[in-house]
Amino acid sequence: MRSAFIDELVTLAETRDNIALVVGDLGYSVIEPFADRFPDRFLNAGVAEQNMTGLAAGMASEGYHVFTYSIANFPTFRCAEQIRNDVDHHRLPVTVVAVGGGLAYGALGYSHHAVQDYALIRSMPNMLIAAPGDPLETRACLRYLVDHPQPSYLRLGKAGEPTFHAAMPEVAPGAWVPVRAGAGDRAMLSTGAALGASIAAAEQDGTSVWSMPLWSMAAKRGQGQRLAEFAGVTTFEDHLIDGGFGSWMFEAIAATHGLAARLSCRALSAEVCETVACQATLNRIGGLTP
Repeated sequence: MRSAFIDELVTLAETRDNIALVVGDLGYSVIEPFADRFPDRFLNAGVAEQNMTGLAAGMASEGYHVFTYSIANFPTFRCAEQIRNDVDHHRLPVTVVAVGGGLAYGALGYSHHAVQDYALIRSMPNMLIAAPGDPLETRACLRYLVDHPQPSYLRLGKAGEPTFHAAMPEVAPGAWVPVRAGAGDRAMLSTGAALGASIAAAEQDGTSVWSMPLWSMAAKRGQGQRLAEFAGVTTFEDHLIDGGFGSWMFEAIAATHGLAARLSCRALSAEVCETVACQATLNRIGGLTP
């Protein structure tokens, strides 16, 4: 996903001279195509994520669409106040890019386990979460964010993620993107890198698979009607269940009588917070995959 992100960002920046990239002294071997092509729109803020976010907000207030880029929790929790007060409150076009969402950096321990980031970001009323499930969804999300500049959070995997779509899908906040057709009236609905886990689960019983790469507080509208089309829907996410995507969906359907029984959630157990291992092992320990 990282490679798809930087390749698409360079392509978009060719025709939009207000796109800028600010990094927190990392991303090297990935971000060079942008830095070399647009040196006047690339900044290294150093290991100072709070300053990076404040800088991005200032640039955005002057007309730039700024992408801040760092690993896992560093561009989110470490500078939550700046995101809340400077970016979200003022509705500035800053996209916070977190690499290694979920447990992609699981071998580095809890400081790198990004399993509470949805809970943080979705509590901010103007933030749009972009959690693509494969490289093509990454490109689609990036195009949407650039065409609709606003406070946003782009959560990427680390590297080597498989491509599940045959072509770039159309995405929109709250939209269910079809991934795999299935039999029956049940569905798997994932966000982010949990798409692979939902496909694996669906193969056991032939249910359809959907992805929701874009969601927000405002995008809850209409989810009840969409879910009502199915007898049962299981959400998938590489995040703790508290405050995550499944919780968001339960909130979205709360006002629609009788739908809660149709919804179930697959998320990570808190056991992963105490464990150091590779991503696949942690997803299994956490209960996301068999």
